[in-house]
Amino acid sequence: MRIVSAEFVVGAVGEKHSPEDELPEVAFAGRSNVGKSSLINRLVQRRKLAFTSSTPGRTQQLNYYRVNDRMYLVDLPGYGYVRGGLDLRRAMGKLTEKYLGGRRQLRAVVLLIDARHGPTALDLEMVTRLREGGRPFLLVLTKADKLSRPKLNLQIEKFESGGELSDLAYLPFSAETGVGRDDLLRWIEEVTADDGSPKRGKKQAR
Repeated sequence: MRIVSAEFVVGAVGEKHSPEDELPEVAFAGRSNVGKSSLINRLVQRRKLAFTSSTPGRTQQLNYYRVNDRMYLVDLPGYGYVRGGLDLRRAMGKLTEKYLGGRRQLRAVVLLIDARHGPTALDLEMVTRLREGGRPFLLVLTKADKLSRPKLNLQIEKFESGGELSDLAYLPFSAETGVGRDDLLRWIEEVTADDGSPKRGKKQAR
């Protein structure tokens, strides 16, 4: 898929504030500061389209980005730490849960996991929710450039033998170098195809 246009449309705090034009949506989920905004910027080749910060928990709404006038990429609030304390974290959790559970236009979810640390308990909880939801989802191992090739290979080996995640499709990604960009764009194109039925991709090889 070639990106020819990308624009921020709205930061929604619920269904009534979300776009109503029926375009398919792909959501990006993950813990706070895992690199969702940086990944979106790399995907669309726009350095400052999605706001990035070194401070965790800055995304506190559903940020919609319209791409090629045919789909939305939706940046979800990060789970875990959120600026504003426990009450705000609970509110963001409800916002995300309601979106994932009830948004009709949602076609698929990209779940980001930090390649340096592997899945956290919250990541595993999100995987369980996504399995139960029945929509296609892909695991993306972010910040792959922060590891040497041998260390990245070791993390991937751990990931592939990691129990409940070992059967899931994944790919390494780097917002800095662009590694994984083409594969992720191809997957997004498939899951937003007109017939709405994604092709089942093979598990990513090292």
